Amino acid sequence: MEAEGGARVRNEDVPPQNQDLSFLLPSVATLLSDYGWYLVFVCVGGFLLIQHLRKNRSTNNQSSSVTAESQDPVSVVRRQEALEASRRRMQEEQDARAAEFREKQQRLEEEKRRQKIEMWESMKEGKSYKGNAKVAQQNTEEAASTSSLRPKTDKKPLRNSGYNPLTGDGGGTCSFRPGRRGPSAGG
Repeated sequence: MEAEGGARVRNEDVPPQNQDLSFLLPSVATLLSDYGWYLVFVCVGGFLLIQHLRKNRSTNNQSSSVTAESQDPVSVVRRQEALEASRRRMQEEQDARAAEFREKQQRLEEEKRRQKIEMWESMKEGKSYKGNAKVAQQNTEEAASTSSLRPKTDKKPLRNSGYNPLTGDGGGTCSFRPGRRGPSAGG
């Protein structure tokens, strides 16, 4: 290179200029102003994905170490025997409950059959069977539901209480009186 006077200038003679990254500042600023929120969401999503993958990897490592330790043949046999014993015990309990239920159903069917026979015999004799059937039905209902949450209340029909909506009396303390007809008296 030649300088103004024709003398040759070497690169070593030129003082070094400050080479910072200030030339990137305008381009980065426009990038952030245009796509800033997208970059934030991508960074947060990437961070959450990495955390999730680390968590899965650590649980997989732990589970593989647990399965490697639990491959002891004696412990596996013991665990399987305990599992079989618990299954057998639960099956026996279920069988006992099923047998009890069948027994109860047979008793109820026998009771119904006996009631029908009694009803038929009373009809043959010329007696009323409805009263006997109601008593027998109440006995079976009481036996079927020994505990009830609410006691039964006798509800009287409205006809017997003397209430007649057409007469306007006997309706209690509340009575409806329609408003006065005509224009309003406001002013």
